[in-house]
Amino acid sequence: MPTETQVAFKWLGYQDWQPGLKRVRVEAPSLRIEAPVGERWSLAATATQDSVSGASPRYHSAVSGASVMSDRRQAGDVKLTQHGERSSWRIGAAGSDEHDFRSRALSLEGSWSSEDNNRQWHAGLGFTRDRIGSMDDASLHARRRTVELSAGLTQVLSAVDVVQLDLTLADGQGHYSDPYKRIDRRPDERRQRIVLLRWNHHLEGLGATLRTSWRWYGDSFGIRSHTVSAEWVQALSPRWALTPSLRVYTQRAAWFYYDPVYSYAGAPLPPGYLEHAPATLSPDARLAGFGALTAGLKLALRLTGGWTADLRLDHYAQRGGWRLDGDGSPGLAPLRARFVQVGVARRF
Repeated sequence: MPTETQVAFKWLGYQDWQPGLKRVRVEAPSLRIEAPVGERWSLAATATQDSVSGASPRYHSAVSGASVMSDRRQAGDVKLTQHGERSSWRIGAAGSDEHDFRSRALSLEGSWSSEDNNRQWHAGLGFTRDRIGSMDDASLHARRRTVELSAGLTQVLSAVDVVQLDLTLADGQGHYSDPYKRIDRRPDERRQRIVLLRWNHHLEGLGATLRTSWRWYGDSFGIRSHTVSAEWVQALSPRWALTPSLRVYTQRAAWFYYDPVYSYAGAPLPPGYLEHAPATLSPDARLAGFGALTAGLKLALRLTGGWTADLRLDHYAQRGGWRLDGDGSPGLAPLRARFVQVGVARRF
């Protein structure tokens, strides 16, 4: 249970680009408050506002003047936790609003520890309702519902080793197609499965901690992905810490994804589309097969008076030919992105 109140502010800046084109820019300030309430309760709340602008692909990797867009998202969540001697219960609510999308979510989580506090079990249940619209089609009022179950175990192996295993199941029904692409028609249900394994190892002689993780993802769309990441948290002094990081990602394409061929004007339709249009298909590059690398560096500073500050820079690069567990999708334009995060927090 937190014994102090913490107020934290963070600003995120994001920019991605493809050869000869700056695509999407995002600025997202957020505010988080966490505080004890009485002897056995705590409250945490977060508010975020995203400002998005730029050029989004009209078809696959092709961008036209008509694809310039601008949007603003407001989101927030609140969680109330009851703390016991070796257990805790948490109930939460979250919401997100855009011009063409609204989401509401409820969650319930619980955790239990062993008598020696070296082992902890945790489980959660979540329910989300989304409403999807379109600035291009005022008649679209689609809905989507998702139920999510999660369970996990955290185990202290030694004085310098901690491991964690999490399993997540999510089943959703409703509208998944892109409302801004005429040739994007996806199944009306999606089943997702996630396995996450983490290991943190502290190296006392170096004053450093190695944080590693592996994540497997699979869904009924046919997407299969692996994510391997590592962070090296190095204490430079009692006040300063430096954390370089590296993440490797690989993804198999969805079963209904097709590779467009830009051989004529207009939408890149798949062969035989005009004679017999399939019930499900999509050229969305996010459903393609590709690989990606993310390299990052974070600098954290502990100040006096309960203040802390941090700065993080990440660079992301994605290509179809970088898929590790098979051939990637041809025709994908290389994508790069830059993340900048600045944060300050205070405990009192």
